[in-house]
Amino acid sequence: MATIAVVPIVMKDVVLEIEDDDFAAAVSSAVLTPSSSSVIFKGLKSGSVFTDVTAATWTLGLTYAQDWVTAGSLSQYLLENEGTVVDAVLKPQSGIGPSFSVEIVITPGAIGGAVDTTAVATVTLGVQGKPTLVPAE
Repeated sequence: MATIAVVPIVMKDVVLEIEDDDFAAAVSSAVLTPSSSSVIFKGLKSGSVFTDVTAATWTLGLTYAQDWVTAGSLSQYLLENEGTVVDAVLKPQSGIGPSFSVEIVITPGAIGGAVDTTAVATVTLGVQGKPTLVPAE
């Protein structure tokens, strides 16, 4: 058995482009998440159990600081482009490693928040298909 080395990712210099604009400065979390489920069929005969999985669906979850003052901010972009399908790129480590290209469906995020704290919002954007891994150049 081979021992596989690991180089953990530290999310500290990330690229998050939506339609060629990099919104990473406003985002504290960006996660591409698959979701699938098991499908089980049990027949009437003992031992006739069949298991498979559904094709994964993907989402892009973002947590971001709300900014309603800056023209073109992520908050404004999400509100103004609801329902639009756009290209996005998530590169977990700027300068090294691969990036992931996706088509996302824009959904607006929350407006407002708690007293004496930064107003943040979390939004889950649908992904068309699955992410495409783009090797580092």
